Amino acid sequence: MDTDQLIRSLAADNPHRAPRVGAVLSMALLVAAPLSILIFATFFGVRADVMSAMRNPFFDMKFAVTLSLAIPAIIVSLHLSRPEALLRGWGWLLLLLPVGLLAVAIGSEAMMAPAMPMTMRLVGKNSRVCMVAIPAMALPLLAGALFGLRHGAPSRPALAGALAGLVSAGLAATLYASHCTDDSPLFVATWYTLATALVTAIGAAVGSRVLRY
Repeated sequence: MDTDQLIRSLAADNPHRAPRVGAVLSMALLVAAPLSILIFATFFGVRADVMSAMRNPFFDMKFAVTLSLAIPAIIVSLHLSRPEALLRGWGWLLLLLPVGLLAVAIGSEAMMAPAMPMTMRLVGKNSRVCMVAIPAMALPLLAGALFGLRHGAPSRPALAGALAGLVSAGLAATLYASHCTDDSPLFVATWYTLATALVTAIGAAVGSRVLRY
């Protein structure tokens, strides 16, 4: 019996099939999501003027940016859950959409008659809240994402953990965007990015330990 036949025989003798990483990751995020939503509902909530804010394209842009980060991050994290996977050729997925959307939005805002000074648009009113809210809501999702990726075999656990951080921060930022009254693309590019970087660093640090095999 050659090696391939032996592998097929052993696989046939074992009726148990490990669940796919994607299925486990999806389920773990769904289980963690209610806790993040509870944190959002308890401490933040939807902004009072959300109906009128929906007519502002920059308000809608926030959701486009956060989801364009979270969804590609899920795809890349699943790719990196395989031991032979490399980031080469996949990194553009993480940057192309969110950076492109922000660049277009910042350029569009710059061409408009300024409603407020650039410094005020950059700092906004909620920078401190943003730096607390996004990581706080991301932590349950990060735990779920790391749990899901543990069912894979990433050869670079710190990088896989960082991707888990990007996933959780992107989803948490999507929740936070409905609370935040700062709609300027400059604010989003600065404070959402800093909060996401913090969660990504936490994911990399924890992932380097819990995703090691």
